[in-house]
Parts: sequence; structure tokens; C-alpha cells
Amino acid sequence: MNIVTLAVGLCLLLVSSTARGQETIHLALPSKAFQYGIFPIARDRGYMREEGVDLRIVLMQTTPSIQGLMAGHVQFTGSGSSALVAIAKSGAPLKTALAINDRVHQWLLAKPGVASLKELKGKKIATTGIASAATFMVRQILTKHGLDASKDVVFVTAPPGNRLTILTSGVVDASIVGSEDRYPGLDLGMKELVNIGNEVKNSWGTVATSDRFIKEQPKLMTAFMRATLKAMRFARKDREATVNAVVKFTGMQRNLASRMYDDLIGTFTPNGAVDEDIQRSDMAIVAQVAEVNEVISPARAYDFRFVLEAEQQLNKSGWRP
Repeated sequence: MNIVTLAVGLCLLLVSSTARGQETIHLALPSKAFQYGIFPIARDRGYMREEGVDLRIVLMQTTPSIQGLMAGHVQFTGSGSSALVAIAKSGAPLKTALAINDRVHQWLLAKPGVASLKELKGKKIATTGIASAATFMVRQILTKHGLDASKDVVFVTAPPGNRLTILTSGVVDASIVGSEDRYPGLDLGMKELVNIGNEVKNSWGTVATSDRFIKEQPKLMTAFMRATLKAMRFARKDREATVNAVVKFTGMQRNLASRMYDDLIGTFTPNGAVDEDIQRSDMAIVAQVAEVNEVISPARAYDFRFVLEAEQQLNKSGWRP
């Protein structure tokens, strides 16, 4: 055997050994939203690989991702809020195990002639669904400001891609929008009536897994969380690299990604978890969405043990990006 053949053989052996040392994890995301940019960062910067994880990110609608989680086809889903609904409604064997943000990334925009929430009386508000979590949040906010959300306003269901269009065209007077529509709406002269995340105490960007995966793969759970926390720490430290990663992941314009970073990076949790007050607020909204009388306890719906353990390990080792 000549030296070249030997070298090639050794390289193939090393690659094969590395591949065998990686555990494949499928993460289903409902969209390429800003907050999910931490996952391609964790993958592309090698944080997942360092933890022995071969991360596969797939785009998947909410219902199929929950079904895939239950069947074991995916190990995590970014549709954490829908997992909470499934837990409340049918006792699904799932847990929310990671919270990227401690504030909701949604806003209520109105056409220029509407100057305050009280001026929405008798007006139409666009939402993704009458029974969506965002609608219940806005109902709470309107009640706080003296309006009867059941009588004083009319909620109109519109797909996510149309909520800004029907607002700017005058079909509705206000619209509940995400970050992808907020900035274009402001640039078109729409008025921001309220930042929902500042008015309600709820989590955002939650990631769920199955009770089965937690039981069978606790070490892999912690490894995934360590890599994710590394990416979150990196995102807080390096603005330019994070904006670049978000642009690559989402396909949005750089100036929009930069605006999102500046406005939203402060909502990222320091340790991937939220406190029990936020958990209880989450479950109160979930009970309304699921149309159940009993509010499920946080202990039944959340399991932050692994991300908190991962944080302790990183702190102990002194890890910094």
C-alpha cells in the first residue's frame, strides 16, 4: 500500500468515525422567523457538531410537525405553543423544553387615522384566527383599555401574508402583525398602537419535544441545548455575524434583519427558559385557545431541566463565543 492510498484510507476512516459519532436530530420549524436564526448559527458554526449532533432543519407546518413529534420522525418542533395546546386539549405526551424569547413578537398596527386603542371602537381588526393566541392577547389588552372586545371591535380572519395588505388597502382598520410585517407597515405610514410583548407576559419562540425522547435520550437533550445556548450567546455578542446568518437563513433584506436584531435581541432569554409566572400566563392563554375549563399546571407542560443543566455546564467550563 503506497503512502497516498494509506493517507486517503486514514481520512475516510476519520470521516466515517466522525459521522458515526454524530446523532441526527430533526428540528421542524414553522417558518424562517428571526428568532429561529439561532439554529442555523448553531449548526453552521459547528456548535451542534461539537456536541455530537447532526442537526437537520426542516420547514414544516404546525400540525404535521406535532404529528411528526408524536411519531418520532422529528425530535423537536418550533411550534411550541401548538404543543401546549395539544397538551391542554388532549393530554399529548409532549413538553416545551426551550424558550428563545420572553416576550411576544407581535404588534397591533392601525391605519394612520386611528390614534389610540380606544379609537378602535366599532372598527375591524385582522388576525390569523378568531381563536388564535394573538387574538386572545389583544382581547386582554383592549379590555385593559376600557373596550369590550366581544362587542366593540370585529375580528377578521386573514392569512399571515395578507394581514398587512388588507390593512394598507383599507379593508380593516388595524391588524395583528409579526416582525416580518411590522417594519414594512411602519414604512408605509401605518401606526403602531401597541407592542403586544410589552403588554402581556408570555413566551415566544418555544421549542417542544416528546416525553418519549426526554426519557430515552436525556444526554442528547442536554447536548442539543448546550449547542443552542452557545448560539444564543454568540447572537447576543456578534451583531454583524448574526445579521448575516439571519439574512442567509430567511432571505430577507439586510436592513430589515438589522432592524429586527436591534429591536428584538433584548427579548432573547439568557438561559433558554422562562419563569413560572410567564409559564402560567402562557397556559392561561392556551386554555382559552384549547377551549378547556382547567388551566394545565406548568409542571405538566414544561421541562426546562435540560436547558438549565446545559447553562450550568457552560458556565462551569467558562465557555464564551
